[in-house]
Amino acid sequence: MNLRDATTFDWDDGNINKNEKQGVSPSEIERVFMNRPLLVVPHAHSQGEDRFAALGKTDEDRWLAVVFTLREEKRRIRPISARPMNRKERKIYEKAS
Repeated sequence: MNLRDATTFDWDDGNINKNEKQGVSPSEIERVFMNRPLLVVPHAHSQGEDRFAALGKTDEDRWLAVVFTLREEKRRIRPISARPMNRKERKIYEKAS
């Protein structure tokens, strides 16, 4: 499945509030995927499923790194974790955009 085919987000009790410690809301995570530029790369720490890292910005110009998987049967993006980009990720993002 291609990220462009995803039609919505897969939120439930397991992930909806998971990123509060990092100060990242579900709506900010969704905006990262809707805003451009968006850099998506395979995530190195996958555990049994294909995981990806998305580097992007929110509407408030907050730079976030979001780990997610694609749920093909539901055509959904399932966010796993989100946090502010670190220095190395910012450099990668700036270089790619």
